[in-house]
Amino acid sequence: MAGGVKKPVNIFRLKNLGEPNEIFNWRLWFAVVSFGLLGAARGVDEGLISGAFNSKDFQRTINYSSYGDVDRTNIKANVSAMVQIGSVAGALFAFIICDRFGRIWATRQLCLLWILGIAIFMGNGGNLSAVYAGRFIAGLGVGQTPVVGPIAEIAPASIRGLCTCIFTGFVYVGIVLAYFTNYGAQINLGDTAHVRWLAPTSLHIIFAGLIFILTFFQYESPRYLIKQGKLEKAIDSMAHIRHLAVDDPYVMSEISAIRAAHEEELEATMGASWYGVLKELFLVPSNLYRLYLSSMVQFLSQWSGAGSITLYAPDLFNILGITGQNESLLVTAVFGIVKFVAALVCALFLVDVIGRKRALLLGITLQAVSMIYVAGFLTAVPELGVDDNYVLPQAEASASRGAVAMIYLSGCGWALGWNSMQYLLTAELFPLRIRALSTSIVMTLHFANQYGNSRAVPNMLLPRSQGGISPMGTFWFFAAITIFGGFWVVFSVPETAHYPIEKVDRLFELPWYKIGLHGNEDAEMKDEALDEKKTAVFGEANHIDEIDEKRAHGDTRV
Repeated sequence: MAGGVKKPVNIFRLKNLGEPNEIFNWRLWFAVVSFGLLGAARGVDEGLISGAFNSKDFQRTINYSSYGDVDRTNIKANVSAMVQIGSVAGALFAFIICDRFGRIWATRQLCLLWILGIAIFMGNGGNLSAVYAGRFIAGLGVGQTPVVGPIAEIAPASIRGLCTCIFTGFVYVGIVLAYFTNYGAQINLGDTAHVRWLAPTSLHIIFAGLIFILTFFQYESPRYLIKQGKLEKAIDSMAHIRHLAVDDPYVMSEISAIRAAHEEELEATMGASWYGVLKELFLVPSNLYRLYLSSMVQFLSQWSGAGSITLYAPDLFNILGITGQNESLLVTAVFGIVKFVAALVCALFLVDVIGRKRALLLGITLQAVSMIYVAGFLTAVPELGVDDNYVLPQAEASASRGAVAMIYLSGCGWALGWNSMQYLLTAELFPLRIRALSTSIVMTLHFANQYGNSRAVPNMLLPRSQGGISPMGTFWFFAAITIFGGFWVVFSVPETAHYPIEKVDRLFELPWYKIGLHGNEDAEMKDEALDEKKTAVFGEANHIDEIDEKRAHGDTRV
């Protein structure tokens, strides 16, 4: 079944969830927003780079016109994708920094790397190597952002989806700000001075600086502190975030569950060695299946094409018939707003209400319909994006506007589905013991696929005569991957909504080929059996207490 949601969540009535009212407090939301801002790192870059690169001043600075057509395509792809290749390395070593120094210090160092890289990029002086180096170093910081933020670790299980989607929401905040900053700079600053692309690029430094400052007002993740053996600090941190006393039963229950899960993992892996961590990840079947799930999510989401549409939106709108730099940037900016609103709807009304799986399938369906329409339109008008001298006939104008609308619809589908779930599922699936390593591996695959896709798409869009598969072939490719992804989700992905992180293991106790369709049903049956057992034990204990009390009062009728 696709569902498995135990109780729909009305985010406007969190007090009705049966949990202490105090836990939904300003400290929790302040922490979630502070770490959620990390999502803007990716959004700002995706939204800025294409518009900045298309600036005539930037192209003049790097002497872009001196290269041939294919070389120009490769340069643009390399500049756009260099952050992704840096992010591969950043995600790979992020788990070492998280495990050794904690989430707070890991966040601070990534902000410094991010600022350093952007500073080198902005001061490139016309040197293409400096452009590449600056964006690569920025990528070392940006690549750590999905790994470092402890949002899933500090959020209550009932609203973990909402809290994690705030990270995704800030991806779109970054995209919208970047799109409109590009548009505003183009309109108001002209295209004859460095400020045309330097001003928008400074958004990177603004966000990195803000996040760096906010870390000094945050507490370390309680789960990290328990892993380090710092129990008292973990209790203090949990009590602070939950806005409860350190001896409150709710706080002690959460801490006890985290400790029990961590001790069980340590026992299962025979200690704290790296060998034990690797053994648990790759030799425990349920963990290996989780790694397979999260890896496939990264592959299918990135190659569905929506990420590259965000990155190269002005160019793609131009292919579909939107002419003029200003018009293309404006249409692109509106595209950013559409995606942001869709992400907001997903976070507030879908992911914790209808569940992760249904939200993902809804998004994939919208994306597939959009890709098929755009691919069909480009098949009907194959000259678009291939023949530079081709002018779209007036008779095809309505179909062209429909294709632009479908790009908007694909953005909605992406925000509702793959883009939210590629972070949320990764944050929820893995046990504490292997979470940092697993997340680093998965995010490395995320950025590797993002790099591959963003690097390949400009070449894929080239005519067949120049080694590409044309815009038509590119969108048919995206459509095929999206449709395959929908079927894969139905048969492979269980519903994780409302399961505490420490209890997600129960979803993966069946053989791998049954988990997607029957994992939730099996977990719920085991939950019911465990509850009945606890009730029976509790009832027996109460009965024994009553007998002892009667005997203490001299009553022999027992």
